[in-house]
Amino acid sequence: MHILEICYTIPSRWGDKMIKTPTRYLSMDPKLPNLSHLQQAAEILRKGGLVAFPTETVYGLGADALNPEAVEKIFIAKGRPNDNPLIVHVANPKDIKPLVRKIPDVATTLMELFWPGPLTLIFPKSDLVPNSVSAGLDTVGIRIPAHPVALALLKAARIPIAAPSANLSGRPSPTSATHVLKDLNGKIDAIIDGGKTSVGLESTVLDITGQVPTILRPGGVTYEQLEEVLGHVEMDPALIQPELNAALKPRAPGMKYTHYAPRAEIWIVVGTEEQVAKKLKSLVDENRAAGKRVGIMSTEEMLFFSREYNPNPDHWEILGSKDDLTGIATRLFQALRNCDRYHLDIVFTQTLPETGIGVAIMNRLHKAAGGKIIRAN
Repeated sequence: MHILEICYTIPSRWGDKMIKTPTRYLSMDPKLPNLSHLQQAAEILRKGGLVAFPTETVYGLGADALNPEAVEKIFIAKGRPNDNPLIVHVANPKDIKPLVRKIPDVATTLMELFWPGPLTLIFPKSDLVPNSVSAGLDTVGIRIPAHPVALALLKAARIPIAAPSANLSGRPSPTSATHVLKDLNGKIDAIIDGGKTSVGLESTVLDITGQVPTILRPGGVTYEQLEEVLGHVEMDPALIQPELNAALKPRAPGMKYTHYAPRAEIWIVVGTEEQVAKKLKSLVDENRAAGKRVGIMSTEEMLFFSREYNPNPDHWEILGSKDDLTGIATRLFQALRNCDRYHLDIVFTQTLPETGIGVAIMNRLHKAAGGKIIRAN
């Protein structure tokens, strides 16, 4: 076990003063979780502390979901807006009963098919769930993660754990413990390093409180998978018309604010591969002439189409083949973080097929870009 001691400034609501807070770094093999490390992390959570841990989607920043003071620490550590609700993680379907007022029949079906897994279900919340978790809403999102370390931690802690992604608010979500360390070192009590995540994008959030199940955030469980089970599924209007978000109170994480963004400015270039390849050349030339460090983020196929035009960016991030959207999903947040690693000022990226997990990928790219689009045609 390694202990890293970092000094940081407590936010003004706690008084501006320097304190020394050690961040424990607990490394373990996900196939054989270390029981001693798990007990240390569980004890931190039970005492109201913060622990970052791996899930199959991204790393989460956990706190006791039933302790309002502990939950408040999540918002402070991340710099997260208080109107952005959190997802509650549990170890077993029976654990949700005290947290909700009602379990619809459709929920039972979905839990049997997709739990543990990257699907968050929205339930009417019970009074046991603090308003800080739900951001004042009368609903709460709950899921069971499909990661051996996350499940072992939940069982060891014996409490529901509220956990958004373990990154600074607005930054690309963390898919490795290194990412967490970069963003939150010294701001939280412990980090459990359980290796890289497998899905790479956050869970799908599905609202089952209305007449028609509605996707509030696309993620690891696809629209097609849900439609096959449920027959009819709707996409929240704000996913189709992002401008609606500004006037709405977020009903799920990731709905309202710019998310997943590196420090570089992100632009999505829309058009055919030939059109985009040609446009990238002029965009790179114009911005480099203006003294900016320019990046391109694209598929392998776009690299091939661009050979004729030979754009010369400062860094080219290859996401993978458009025929392997699952692979692109696992690499997306690392690619966005690499934009900062190479000190880029502006990055141009292409669109991807919006089928299957491609819907979730494009959702994250649009959020990272803040809706900024260039049409190449």
